[in-house]
Amino acid sequence: MLTSHDGLCGIGELAERAGVTVKTVRFYSDRGLLPEAARSAGGHRRYGSDALGRLRLIRSLRALGLSVPQVRRVLEEDAAGGEDGREGGALENAVAGRLRELGSELRALRWREAALRLVQECPPGERAERLSVIGGVSLPPSTDPLVRFWRGWLPPRMPARSVRAFLEVAVPQPPDDPAPAQVLAFAHLNALTLAPCPGTARPQPEAHRAAGARGAAVLYAGLAEAYELAGVQMRRGRDPRPGEALDSFVDAYTGVYGTRDSPDFRRRLAGQLADDPRIDRYWDLVTEVVTEPGRRPEPTPGSAHDWLLAALVGQTGAPAPSAV
Repeated sequence: MLTSHDGLCGIGELAERAGVTVKTVRFYSDRGLLPEAARSAGGHRRYGSDALGRLRLIRSLRALGLSVPQVRRVLEEDAAGGEDGREGGALENAVAGRLRELGSELRALRWREAALRLVQECPPGERAERLSVIGGVSLPPSTDPLVRFWRGWLPPRMPARSVRAFLEVAVPQPPDDPAPAQVLAFAHLNALTLAPCPGTARPQPEAHRAAGARGAAVLYAGLAEAYELAGVQMRRGRDPRPGEALDSFVDAYTGVYGTRDSPDFRRRLAGQLADDPRIDRYWDLVTEVVTEPGRRPEPTPGSAHDWLLAALVGQTGAPAPSAV
């Protein structure tokens, strides 16, 4: 590599051999990544025989998107390993972190692309409204507004583990590669939870007041099982009907009210649930978010609840609920 009599090279020669500018070499030297071996009588930088390999390694790490501090840690670990055989994870950690960052960046780009298509494909008269709704969603999209919405709905002082379990099924995760329609649905869902319709977010279902915080946790655990059973029937395209799913649904409420299942209890329960606050719009939007275009709608806790309530109303002859 080196042509000088003392085995050292100047900054210009090093830059030329590495295929970079002198400014680049100076930048890495000034930040301690590429130490100088000496200075000439005129004060010019001189580099040793290992400088070219080190500079090429720095360029490779920077090409992967690693920051200067990350590159420094990799170089320091590499030097330590060469001296005493130690092995570390500086490079592995830096690469893993960069992959996570890229995943988030790519996800944001896919959402931005779908949002642009959404605006491009809509009639000119609707673009202002769509831009307003889409503009309320962060990139990559966040579910924080949805979480806050449900924390306001759930009973106060409900055990944290039960709240987390409920949020896992009630808050949809935005798809990584959304269709334009899914972007629009999530944007509307975001807007709904930020400014919910009057009367749909704060009033609590009667079962919340009857059960209290810990009783509500038991209730939601039972309902989750019933919703899962109902989801199986819904995926098969079956209409609401009595059966195991409905029995599980009713059992969740008998446990809260401390009573036994009976035809009279089922009639009263159907009437109460029909009068409880409803947020059908939320669940309709969730269905759009989690269902791939052209596929059968995926069941949600909301749609499963409606299926079970319809089965209960059909069995008992109670008045059907009115949607909100």
